[in-house]
Amino acid sequence: MTGLTDRIRPAVGKPEGALVLFHGRGADEHDLMPLIEVLDPEQRLVGVTPRAPLSLPPGGAHWYIVERVGDPHEETFMASVELLSDWLDDLPERIGVPEDKIVLGGFSQGCVMAYALALAANRTPPAALLAMVGFIPHVIDHPLDLTSIDRPPVTVVHGSIDPVIDVSFGRAARDELLAAGMDVTYRETAVEHTIDPAWLTDLRHQIGMTLR
Repeated sequence: MTGLTDRIRPAVGKPEGALVLFHGRGADEHDLMPLIEVLDPEQRLVGVTPRAPLSLPPGGAHWYIVERVGDPHEETFMASVELLSDWLDDLPERIGVPEDKIVLGGFSQGCVMAYALALAANRTPPAALLAMVGFIPHVIDHPLDLTSIDRPPVTVVHGSIDPVIDVSFGRAARDELLAAGMDVTYRETAVEHTIDPAWLTDLRHQIGMTLR
């Protein structure tokens, strides 16, 4: 594994913050850039999308090997966490946005990585977390912290008929975060493994509330 390739969309004028989105399994850094344009049409934020480091069958980029949904392959997961941590450490200086003004989010496998970085016990939390269709990873060598007073607000969205990552994972994440006392918005609609346009209002609201 080497450093991460990324795509950056500048803000118009001085940025009010940044929106960093991690793509899903088999996609790349271009996949979620249209979503950034939809969530930030006025381009108030710097939009950033990194590419996952692994190339695996059936193609595209991957954050970790999937052996069983809900249980990331530890070696490849930890390697990607380390790469993303280093990448995020360098990002504020690169884009001119302070760490506390960066919103993290991700879809599917990218959602798992967003949880991993946003809730990591050894990292400063982001401004907010957009958790789209994923699960909270519980990996022995990567401790999470859900109880500190500075944990980020989280918007969790999931499809109730998702055949890839069952909705039970989204509900379990919601329940775990709420039990820890975190600020959680949860939205569930009858869609499969995709991003429902019905969720956009909640996602935009989270960004707006965080960076106002």
